[in-house]
Amino acid sequence: MTAEPDGPEDRLRRFATIWSRAVFPVTSTSLTRPEFEEQLLPSARRLREALLARTFDADAGRAVGAALVEAHCTDPEALSRALDCVDAYLVLYCGEDGPQEDLRTRAARLQHAMAAGYAQALRERTLAEQEAIAQAALQAQGVVAQALHASEARFRTVFEGAAIGIGMADLDGSILQVNGALLRMFGVSEQTMHGRNVREWTHPEDAPQTWKLYDELVRGEREHYHLEKAFYRPDGTVLWTNLTVSLLRDADGEPQYQLALMEDTTERRLLNLRLRYEATHDALTGLPNRTLFFERLEKVLGAGDHQRFGLCYLDLDGFKTINDSLGHAAGDRLLVEVADRLQSCATAPGEMVARLGGDEFVALTTGSDTRREVDDLAARIQNALVAPVRIDGRELTVRGSIGIVEGPAAERSAAEVLRSADITMYRAKSAGGNRFELADPEADARAITRHGLTTALPAALERGEFFIEYQPLVHLGDGSVRGAEALVRWLHPQHGVLGPDRFIPLAEHTGLIVPLGRWVLEQSVRQARAWRERGEDTNPPGSPLRINVNLSPCQLHHPGLVQDTVDILERTGVTPDALCLEVTESALIGADDDLLKPLRRLAEMGVDIALDDFGTGYSNLANLRRLPVSVLKLDRSFTQSMQQFPADPVDLKIVEGIVSLAHSLDLAVTVEGVETGAQAEQLRILGCDTAQGWYYARPGPPERLHELALADATG
Repeated sequence: MTAEPDGPEDRLRRFATIWSRAVFPVTSTSLTRPEFEEQLLPSARRLREALLARTFDADAGRAVGAALVEAHCTDPEALSRALDCVDAYLVLYCGEDGPQEDLRTRAARLQHAMAAGYAQALRERTLAEQEAIAQAALQAQGVVAQALHASEARFRTVFEGAAIGIGMADLDGSILQVNGALLRMFGVSEQTMHGRNVREWTHPEDAPQTWKLYDELVRGEREHYHLEKAFYRPDGTVLWTNLTVSLLRDADGEPQYQLALMEDTTERRLLNLRLRYEATHDALTGLPNRTLFFERLEKVLGAGDHQRFGLCYLDLDGFKTINDSLGHAAGDRLLVEVADRLQSCATAPGEMVARLGGDEFVALTTGSDTRREVDDLAARIQNALVAPVRIDGRELTVRGSIGIVEGPAAERSAAEVLRSADITMYRAKSAGGNRFELADPEADARAITRHGLTTALPAALERGEFFIEYQPLVHLGDGSVRGAEALVRWLHPQHGVLGPDRFIPLAEHTGLIVPLGRWVLEQSVRQARAWRERGEDTNPPGSPLRINVNLSPCQLHHPGLVQDTVDILERTGVTPDALCLEVTESALIGADDDLLKPLRRLAEMGVDIALDDFGTGYSNLANLRRLPVSVLKLDRSFTQSMQQFPADPVDLKIVEGIVSLAHSLDLAVTVEGVETGAQAEQLRILGCDTAQGWYYARPGPPERLHELALADATG
């Protein structure tokens, strides 16, 4: 069955044709160009399969690289041309309309794998040639000293025909023979080479052990050594080689000559450097990326106690707004401009700027006095951002929040340093942005704990780590228990019992407050029914013991609040008048009718609504008439002055006025924070209805409610 015109097979053929035309001119082969194309076709097919596979297979790319070496594409230019073809045409002809960005990423990874496979295969081939040459050399040790050696012809064939450079020198380093490949590598004539000595070939980048190994070899203390070495060519360019030097001994085993085998790795090294640069630098800005920055930071932190470092973690303020309003292209141009400005801020020795991703940048400085240097660096960064950036005819104001970490090396890991900088940066942003803050270990610890609690919240609810304690509500007139407020606690596996102030704000922030609040409401209502069934509800018939449950602002906005409450009351068989929902005054300041509508529906059903923490907000007493509340809960700040005798008369007048106003609006008054009998008596005289506080009982388990002794409640 033939392929459709311009079908996948035809496109694959086109790719193979382009590939063969690019590589054939630099390939040593006896094949014709069409025959060479047929030889490349399986490799092209393998690349297409790897490009479109569900999971990435680096072995496919390495196999294609090895196949190039097997096809005699050993000229350094052949690999470069092959990679260029894959980069330019593989996705175009073999991508089959897939996601272009993902396909180009995979094509880039295939190029890396091809280069690795090519280098490995070429190395294995070189080592095989080296072995053959070494064997021939060992059998032909007398080729210079004894011109009539029986193996000279075979050695000469291998010597001259090898693709790698070969040179022979005496033990003093004087060059005796070189082959054509070595002359081409250095770009010199044979006469010029014969006049040189091995010891002249030093290079600034020679490894420390290079000449130590050489001396050991010519003294007969080692048989060979292998290393990477650079040489200068006569034109000043650098030749990089994989160098193997072997010792040749005479028939009596005495050292006589040294044999050098050189593989030209200059192009491969440049390719590796290019790939390394791309892997460690940001494609958009050209700055070092997260990978390179972490390498540098880990090196700095491992430098020892004498070294100090300073780090500035920058996040642009309002960058998302620019992206959303002007588009990502404008955002990218802004990031490039910011990167250029930051680069100009870090020019001193030991300073580095990197882009971690998005609109996050980091600047690093090292030295002996980084306390001052890092402050200067942060100030330079802020000054560099002052001037507006012009994009598409607009002048954009750029501001940034900076978190600074400074200290001695060797005390923290790179991850810990960056986490501290990140936390500090968000602290600067929370404080209004366009500023820098210094890292504070205590603030870091609190932030880390908050983060840990936040991530643990969902699982904690599923594992049943929350429980409820109840604080009685006592009638000030007769001392009877009229109800209890439900207070949720978290029994954390590491931190022990946590109060609501530690986790309710986190639950609000994550949205978990809705399911948590629903659970608290249901458990509390069930407990109210259990008290009644056990006979602990001592209130008069028709006036059941009331359970008070707090509602968060997030719950007030949740559309399922009314229905959830109705369902819970119906499932438990508890009447609405046994439930009181407490809402903070601050949550209702400026509330519109849409927010008040659910509360009004609940109040119409018979559920009491209490205005909690009354007096802590900017209370508008006239506003009480439009709120569907039946209870005012005075904040504990009103009762604090009553702990001393005599009480502040101004506070007494204020409380008396609030109670009088509340009663005139048919609102009951509950007071929080009652801790002494004197307070309780004073509040009773002022006309308050109910109270709660440590004077009566601390929050505790539900079974303690009926044990409450109120004999001294008014004494």
